[in-house]
Amino acid sequence: MNLSDIPTYGLAPDAKRSFLLQELNRLGEHHYQHCTPYRRLLDVMHGGWRAALDLPSLPYLPVRLFKHHELLSVDRSEVVKTMTSSGTSGQQVSRIFLDKQTAAVQIKVLSGIVGSVLGRHRLPMLVFDAPSTVANRLQFSARTAGILGFSMFGRDLSFALNDDFSLNLEGVNAFVSKYAGQPVMLFGFTSFIWEHVVLQLEAAGARLALDNGILLHGGGWKKLAAQAVSAEEFKQRLQAVTGIRRVHNYYGMVEQTGSIYMECEAGHLHSSSFSEVLVRDPVSFQPLPPGQVGLIQLFSVLPHSYPGHVLLSEDLGEIVPLERCPCGREGSVVRIHGRVPQAEVRGCSDAYAS
Repeated sequence: MNLSDIPTYGLAPDAKRSFLLQELNRLGEHHYQHCTPYRRLLDVMHGGWRAALDLPSLPYLPVRLFKHHELLSVDRSEVVKTMTSSGTSGQQVSRIFLDKQTAAVQIKVLSGIVGSVLGRHRLPMLVFDAPSTVANRLQFSARTAGILGFSMFGRDLSFALNDDFSLNLEGVNAFVSKYAGQPVMLFGFTSFIWEHVVLQLEAAGARLALDNGILLHGGGWKKLAAQAVSAEEFKQRLQAVTGIRRVHNYYGMVEQTGSIYMECEAGHLHSSSFSEVLVRDPVSFQPLPPGQVGLIQLFSVLPHSYPGHVLLSEDLGEIVPLERCPCGREGSVVRIHGRVPQAEVRGCSDAYAS
């Protein structure tokens, strides 16, 4: 099936399961044939490759494996981008290798997901990060990839932070003045926004006039949880110092770039037609029903150049038992509860050494 014929959120549950199973089986066979470490792993653990009859039966890789091995299913000469996960100093990072096909389909799917929130037109874009973050266009950190990826849906890119992560009030106010009364796109990583925007503005007793802004943000909740800051408090205090009312969190990882779970207007993280989520018991690894908390397993039909199509994360969460979301989107709804205790700290915006 051509991915271009698939609506971003419009597949009915049965049609989606059929589509995903077909595509994930196809990808599994492709990676088995073209990625030697993946083939060896499946030979040892599963006795080789065989098509699965349902999604829970598909063999999965622990996401940590990408920190210790370079996994490719294409010739290295076909790699056009190398992306790395974020980590504090001394941590190992995942290295994800993209060919043209994978990079292109990631952009297409991400465009549909983001467009469902921002609309069809590119808006002026303010990034709550520093220009130096995107200086290296060959090695893509998770933050670099996030900024550059989302910048395709904006225009007239501006940065809210200086390279020392102090708030560039002059630059932000110039952006605000230029686009006063117009909708604008705002983007950043959660802990960066909290630490370098909310807290700095509160300390200075200052306020930005971003009332017409639409904010997309993700990652960094571990830092906020450590400070006992809830998602609701984050939104309330952000609005108090910036005026931003339209806030959309998203969940995703560099190992499955493009397959993000975007927060809708009702506050739910939805899977798109190209991705799915399963929750497994952290002890038995058996699938859990909706409403029970366990390890998040992620499916994506996008990774062609590396075997990242079925991954077991180190995040805890649950599938929300919801018949129909008020926003009207199809797709499973996932609620993230945070990292597995004692798991290595990682994530988009816990991505620089303090």
